[in-house]
Amino acid sequence: MALSLSRRLAVCALLAGGSFLAFSPLAQAFELVEQGKLTVAFTGDMPGSGWQDGKMIGYDGEIMQKIADKLGLKLQPALMEWSGTIASVEAGRVDVMLGTMGWTEKRTKIMTLSEPIHYFKNGIMQSSKTNWDKLSDLEGKKVGTITGFSFVPELKKIKGLELSLYDTSDAAVRDLIAGRIDAVIGDPPVVSYAIKKNPEWNMQFLAFTDSNADFPLLTGLGQVVYGFNKKNDDLRQKVDAIIGGMWKGCEMKEIGARYGLAADVWYRPAGENFRAGVDRPADYKLPSCKAGG
Repeated sequence: MALSLSRRLAVCALLAGGSFLAFSPLAQAFELVEQGKLTVAFTGDMPGSGWQDGKMIGYDGEIMQKIADKLGLKLQPALMEWSGTIASVEAGRVDVMLGTMGWTEKRTKIMTLSEPIHYFKNGIMQSSKTNWDKLSDLEGKKVGTITGFSFVPELKKIKGLELSLYDTSDAAVRDLIAGRIDAVIGDPPVVSYAIKKNPEWNMQFLAFTDSNADFPLLTGLGQVVYGFNKKNDDLRQKVDAIIGGMWKGCEMKEIGARYGLAADVWYRPAGENFRAGVDRPADYKLPSCKAGG
């Protein structure tokens, strides 16, 4: 049977031992990189994402694995540095990207973004000998962060801050431990997980206590989302429906607890809802895991 040359591919599942294709109950005509597969760009930074025994692991990864299973798709991993993930989605080389990516209005212009899978507040990874939790604490300091992070322009506005950009979180943390920089502003789940796993570092993470309208990405409410090519908004909508069901059952918190994200702060939005009227309706409400869930 000849296959269409179009990239508009039906989501199919090959029956075990069979010689024909059968449509999954959730089949949709999505525009995918490869038939029957969901190609995922990820960084491999835990606790967000990893690949083990043919499946995605980590908080972002485990949720994406469940989504793919429900869609009847096989996950195709595409491990890369953070700086390449969004560009790969834009170019259509992958179907979706993940890696504790925060929602920003700028990113809505180049991708279609999913419902949040958890929330966060940015902060400072630093020595346990200091207690910096304000933007002003970074003035005159040597600070590291990751190339392509949305808040880089805001960091550059802090008086006297000497900024170093890294391709990976590991490289930034190594320089912090070696004393070549004073602090790291990274993904809160990633740095918190790393600190928990390595107590000998004598490091801590403190969230910003500022609420500064001039620094909304650094001090505002963060939403971790998945990014899709704009041509795949139909896929994004199907994924959002699955995410919505997981929020209702508080499955997000159940998964998060396995990766050190058990506190309510990750699952209950507190702060301004920037998405309402931007890439969601004006009356849009953020999902949450209810008390007792």
